[in-house]
Amino acid sequence: MDRLQQAIQKARKERDSRHPQPAVPREDQHPVPEDSPRDEDFWLTLPEISIEPRLISRNRLMSYSGGPDATSYDMLRTKMLQQIISNGWRRVALTSPYSGCGKSTAAANLAFSLGRQEDLRTIVIDFDMRRRGLAEILKQSGSHSMADVIKGKVPFHEHALRHGNNVIFGLNYTSTRNPAEILQSRKTIEFLEWLEAEYKPDIILFDTPPLMASDDSQGFLRNVDCALLLAAADETSIDHIDVAERQLAELTNVMGIVLNKCRYISGTFGYEYGSYY
Repeated sequence: MDRLQQAIQKARKERDSRHPQPAVPREDQHPVPEDSPRDEDFWLTLPEISIEPRLISRNRLMSYSGGPDATSYDMLRTKMLQQIISNGWRRVALTSPYSGCGKSTAAANLAFSLGRQEDLRTIVIDFDMRRRGLAEILKQSGSHSMADVIKGKVPFHEHALRHGNNVIFGLNYTSTRNPAEILQSRKTIEFLEWLEAEYKPDIILFDTPPLMASDDSQGFLRNVDCALLLAAADETSIDHIDVAERQLAELTNVMGIVLNKCRYISGTFGYEYGSYY
């Protein structure tokens, strides 16, 4: 793990040297108070998320507390990090052919797994704007959505929630009527540039809409470095996986395919386990 951490630090320095001055939006876009710090303390000013214990006990959030139940997501996390470091990537999308493949649950568990990497800072953004998604899984309530943040109706620092010292969630508490237009807009690009410049995350994880359900993801996925495709065992057909993978490859780098909701019993794992390819 020490070697992995050293590689992360090296990749971070190389990335910063390539982009010494990130793009900063106009003054009327996502303003930050002048007295707000610009280092790790900036993250600590965000309100901390509160997770109900029953969500953990029911194994929906298997990765929250770590331990044996988190092994599958920890393995996925490590394989993700290896590719991220090797390729100098930062923006990672999670998508699926259709809804019901468990991508939002995977995004939440990956967030908590990444949170245990204390030298990494991760931001998780729910861009599946037609539903509450991550907010529902995490049982969080509020009045706004990421669409409101992008439009400038609410500042990100008033909308976001923090987990520990190194994970930030941007959730949707309401649905959005025109997510495709928002995700493909210049405002979204400017918001992401601002987010990277102000918060300096090592990884931004996006929960994005299913590929075959609408055109919401088609324009946005060109703005990420890579994507994971999630499929549901015994539910998603091979043909649908094949079509979705080819569509995804036309938009961004395909990091891999995750077979979710796959159950088997072995001497090591006796619980739901997602296989990575």
